Amino acid sequence: MTKSLVVVESPAKAKTISKYLGRDYTVIASMGHIRDLPKSKLGVDVDNEFAETYESIESRKKIIKELKDAAKDATDIYVATDPDREGEAIGWHLIEELKGKKRKIHRLTFNEITKKAIQDALKHPRTIDVRMVAAQRARRVLDRLVGDKISPLRGVKVWRGLGAGRGQAVAPKLVTDRECEIT
Repeated sequence: MTKSLVVVESPAKAKTISKYLGRDYTVIASMGHIRDLPKSKLGVDVDNEFAETYESIESRKKIIKELKDAAKDATDIYVATDPDREGEAIGWHLIEELKGKKRKIHRLTFNEITKKAIQDALKHPRTIDVRMVAAQRARRVLDRLVGDKISPLRGVKVWRGLGAGRGQAVAPKLVTDRECEIT
């Protein structure tokens, strides 16, 4: 008998949701993001409309294989990652990995892990919100272009091992501007 596959982010959610859904569903946790920009290079082509190059996260390859194996027999795949920008992007990456000709992929969202909420979500599936995915991708590219380039400088000048993200990259400029006003 073919089971539907439900993919969530955490093992605890998978265990609870599996109890609510029963034997007709296989519930597996992705453990968060399964793909990211490469660690060894920029991964963003600034000369080609900031096109990203994603690769599987090394520590998630076993999970990706488990998900693909479970997806082979599933006619329906439900991506039930968190209902935020990160969750939507994780769902998008999952769909990229799991899509197939005979598989219908649905997006489930819920704000609580209760039997009623899960059943309601199954009655009202939707598609991935591409605007939320675009927002997360833009944020990730900005992290890479700004934060990753300033992190080595900040680590040497300010505090070893301290990275610079979007907010942290702006902070030194604000401090410098304020210092100039004071003097």
